[in-house]
Amino acid sequence: MLTVETRHAIHPDHAKGMDTDTLRRHFLAQGMFAAGEIRLVYTHYDRFVIGGVVPDGAALVLDQVAETKTPSFLDRRELGVVNIGDTGTVSAEGQTYTMQRGDVLYLGMGSGPVTFDGAGRFYLTSAPAHRKCPSRLVTIAESKQVKLGAVETSNKRTINQFIHPLVMESCQLVLGYTALEDGSVWNTMPAHIHDRRMEAYLYWGMDDASRVLHLMGEPTETRHLIVANEEAAISPSWSIHAGAGIGSYTFIWAMAGDNIDYTDMDFVQPADLK
Repeated sequence: MLTVETRHAIHPDHAKGMDTDTLRRHFLAQGMFAAGEIRLVYTHYDRFVIGGVVPDGAALVLDQVAETKTPSFLDRRELGVVNIGDTGTVSAEGQTYTMQRGDVLYLGMGSGPVTFDGAGRFYLTSAPAHRKCPSRLVTIAESKQVKLGAVETSNKRTINQFIHPLVMESCQLVLGYTALEDGSVWNTMPAHIHDRRMEAYLYWGMDDASRVLHLMGEPTETRHLIVANEEAAISPSWSIHAGAGIGSYTFIWAMAGDNIDYTDMDFVQPADLK
């Protein structure tokens, strides 16, 4: 079963007047992981797509998606897959990739139908592509690790870069995930924006009672979302994206836009936030 939800782009002036329910309806993706289903969210931010696939004992195939108006979803797109569940498989172009929890698979433009199977719980990210790049499975051991933050500022964390220029080639998709160390809660501070790219955050690895306070909005017009496990915040290019959580959590960050320069950020110091 395939379902697709469309999210239209919102001007920052419009976001200033939104109440809590409206903010959540436009910027929070919930319920993406359902047994036996593929659920996608098609955004009008750089035509970025996020979604969840849960085979639950029967193979699921991602092929034609009406919203793209192409014979197959990946005809003009690239795809990043993160397995946030148990061991599963992803098959495309006659090759099957076995994915452990935390592994990331990149499938290049034109990879055709994609089959998901096993006990995996797959998070999908996709952006338009202008050329085919080689498909590749990147394990946690093959990712590039970056250690940032400190205990004193409550943001000691490890960034694992997967679909990233220092690891592999892609068109415009950049993806990795960040894990907070014990006692740290802030995932990104100081906050930043990058007007050249949108971004999406999937929060995972949390227990049912935990929540993350996700900060969004323009730097001088901040808003917030309360986010549960396996929910995603959609971040427009004009919005900051930072957060603090209750207990341990990991967040998958994925971006698309004008460039693939991960360090292209316009930082906003805490004193300048309002």
